Amino acid sequence: MDARVVRTRRRLQAALFELARERGLDAVSVSDIAARAGINRSTFYQHYSDKETLLADALEHIADESGATLGAIDLLAADPPAVLVSFLAHLDQNHAVYGRVFTEPGYGAVLARLRTTMRESIRGLAPVAERVMPRTVPVDIAAAGVTGLVLGVIGEWLALEDRPGPEVAAAWIWHTALGMPGLSPEA
Repeated sequence: MDARVVRTRRRLQAALFELARERGLDAVSVSDIAARAGINRSTFYQHYSDKETLLADALEHIADESGATLGAIDLLAADPPAVLVSFLAHLDQNHAVYGRVFTEPGYGAVLARLRTTMRESIRGLAPVAERVMPRTVPVDIAAAGVTGLVLGVIGEWLALEDRPGPEVAAAWIWHTALGMPGLSPEA
């Protein structure tokens, strides 16, 4: 992709996040995003059909960046990988955007794209997983199950009024996904 296109899209994504943190996702218009990014509306529409598509692209970009380093994680480690904590920190920092996406209707397309991206990243872990545990479930089924688990935990975490930090949410995901829940009555 042309470097100018990438730069423009990143500016639009940054503008969306900034504005959503300031006033909430629903109060942000395409005109607001274009103005904050320093472009005109027609340029916005050359890149995206609407703000939901922009949001889906931004979330997919973050997930892709995180997924690129999944192959280096230790599936037997007691602590969640740094890439998971980093991804959740991004979600936490942009709670005004993601809280809406994960907890209220209207952003199904955004979650569908994230689900696809995440499932493909998790599928890429299959060779690593086979070295440390026997395969008893087909890779596609396991990847879909883990993706659903991760998205479910993220949704519940974002919905908490007194939300703990990304490190805690990462531990919840990590221990639940590995079948070691370590449940506590307060959690």
